[in-house]
Amino acid sequence: MGSLRRGIPESISFKLEEKTAHSSLALFRGDTGVKYGLVGLEPTKVALNLERFREWAVVLGDTTVTSGRHYWEVTVKRSQQFRIGVADVDMSRDSCVGADDRSWVFSFAQRKWHSMLANEKAPIKGIGQPEKVGLLLDYEAKKLSLVDVSRISVVHTLQTDFRGPVAPAFALWDGELLTHSGLEVPNGL
Repeated sequence: MGSLRRGIPESISFKLEEKTAHSSLALFRGDTGVKYGLVGLEPTKVALNLERFREWAVVLGDTTVTSGRHYWEVTVKRSQQFRIGVADVDMSRDSCVGADDRSWVFSFAQRKWHSMLANEKAPIKGIGQPEKVGLLLDYEAKKLSLVDVSRISVVHTLQTDFRGPVAPAFALWDGELLTHSGLEVPNGL
């Protein structure tokens, strides 16, 4: 069985890491979903700690990646402004994903998609308001791709420069996101 795929396809399985979640974010559905709430209204049960994001509504996944190809999906519910991607596990907790050179994300705001790295935005065409999107991380090739789940096709790829372990990363300013991990890389990607 000759496969053109490099190495063995892997699947990342993760939950959201509550100890990293900003106080305006509430985790639900076995820590696979995140919901935005008003700051200070319902602080999470976790005490303030050094791993928690302090300034921005960000949460990281609890699994790190240092090799391989990984795919996960995100269902978007009632959210008009969010960021999804990956971040260095030790990025500053005073920064927002996409605002520094330690995170690589796709941003959805004002009905438009952008790729973001070090606060540089590049518009993404060909994908509208999402109900569900996919992310494909190829660590060795240093690529993070946004996937149109309805067509199983790559919409945009960020060429990156990972320096160490990365984790799935999410920022949310309204509504909720539900993560779906443990998925195999779809055929054709």
